[in-house]
Amino acid sequence: MRPMLATATDRLPVGAGWAYEVKWDGMRVLADARDGQLTLTSRSGRDVTAAYPELWPLAQTYEDFLLDGEVIALADGLPSFAALAERMHVGDARRARRLVATRPVTLMAFDLLRLLGQDLTAQPWHARRVLLEQLELDGPRWQVPDVYEDGEQLLAVTAEQGLEGVVAKRRDAPYAPGRRSPDWRKLAHRPTVSVVVGGWRPETGAEGSGRLGAVLAGIPDGSGGWAYAGRVGSGLAGQTGARLRERLVPRADSPFSTPVPREDAAGTTWTEPTVVLEVRSLGRGDTGKLRQPSVVGVRHDLDPADLHEVSDA
Repeated sequence: MRPMLATATDRLPVGAGWAYEVKWDGMRVLADARDGQLTLTSRSGRDVTAAYPELWPLAQTYEDFLLDGEVIALADGLPSFAALAERMHVGDARRARRLVATRPVTLMAFDLLRLLGQDLTAQPWHARRVLLEQLELDGPRWQVPDVYEDGEQLLAVTAEQGLEGVVAKRRDAPYAPGRRSPDWRKLAHRPTVSVVVGGWRPETGAEGSGRLGAVLAGIPDGSGGWAYAGRVGSGLAGQTGARLRERLVPRADSPFSTPVPREDAAGTTWTEPTVVLEVRSLGRGDTGKLRQPSVVGVRHDLDPADLHEVSDA
């Protein structure tokens, strides 16, 4: 089974037919417990059980169940995808056990899909939620997060606290495995950051046309230069990309002080880091790259020196 996926929205639905949960900055998993053994499966269907030994005792709580949830790791008291990255791809159980001491994870279990052999996916969300709460899964490394009635208030609170966002769920909706459904809607807080453009790549399949498909972004490296922050392609379609392309001044080599991965550098035309863009993203991952970035627009009111001043402040 694959997990049900939420549809992105720019406005939360309102009304008594909806409930609201915190959107966690972690790794989606299905936790399958049978006969005292736990299997954790990622959204892509990969078995990730070995990576999270602190969750294995969850299988001792009930004889048979299937949970949907998010594995999170904390950094400075907040869920951090970058912190979780240390754990995500660990396949060796012994190494995973060592990491438990320094980077423990918690399973935020927000849905119940099977209980004691009974498939619950056809049941409405509110019925599944009642059963999930009755299980009283409040362990050292797993919990059932709260549900809220006021989505707008939760949105404001999560923004204030630095959490990822909010998911709205239709109370009478069944669980749709593997589908992206409008019955679940997500709104993430995507902060913006000002970046310089240090290179551009042509639109896929349009090599030689001169059409801009993506830019390579840089942020202050703390030493007066530019650290590579990733490739940004979203938000550059049509005239936006064409106008930006006209502003870019080519140069012979990379303007970045940190390495650019070969897959990003391939086919790139390096440019002078003189154009500033505003980019919306989900923050930076463990490699320093922006996560899911998209261009908001060119910052005509800023030049690169302004970015260094902000960074040094």
